[in-house]
Amino acid sequence: MTDTTSNSRRRILITSGPTRQYLDPVRYLTNASSGRMGAALAGAALALGHDVVMVSGPVSVDYPEGVELINVLTTQEMLLAAGEAFKDCDGAIGAAAPCDYMPRHVSTQKLSKTGEPLQLELIETPDVIATLGQSKRDNQWVVGFALETDDRRFRATVKLERKHCDLMVSNGPEAINSSENQVELLDPSGDVIEHIRGTKEHVAQRLLHQIHHRLLSS
Repeated sequence: MTDTTSNSRRRILITSGPTRQYLDPVRYLTNASSGRMGAALAGAALALGHDVVMVSGPVSVDYPEGVELINVLTTQEMLLAAGEAFKDCDGAIGAAAPCDYMPRHVSTQKLSKTGEPLQLELIETPDVIATLGQSKRDNQWVVGFALETDDRRFRATVKLERKHCDLMVSNGPEAINSSENQVELLDPSGDVIEHIRGTKEHVAQRLLHQIHHRLLSS
């Protein structure tokens, strides 16, 4: 990948990793997102000469040197941090896997075993990328990720429209905590721009190539 000229340098927000929604002071809901896709995207963006702001949940991977890293824990924290950072960015890539549900009530004390079933009432957390998509200015863009287990292309197309994204990356659960990924990149009409398969670094390079061509060149 070759560097872009200074005139095409952009400031890109990338959300990455999982978030946690606490049930009590020690237990939480989460997922196995590793942050590898976010790290690969950051590396690809930096290689093209862009500035990267990374809003990340807790991960064990190391992000590339040169990113402006903002660490968060919960989906609400990711929403607030990403919303604030997006104001000064040209675009955003939503590679994070925020926890979609949180308990309606969070216990202030550790929940103790009673020998009886524990019932949890869960409510939806705010949608980070949909919020960014709804708030973007005319000169901003948003690329989302849709992880689905079935009807992937259809569900990704629905999310593309609902979240006001300019492009949508469709992938499956096999991508979670893996060094490789297999994705489809969809345009605003839901048509497949490119099928990409390989290491997450390769996938990230191809995605940034398409983003640069379609969203950054104007």
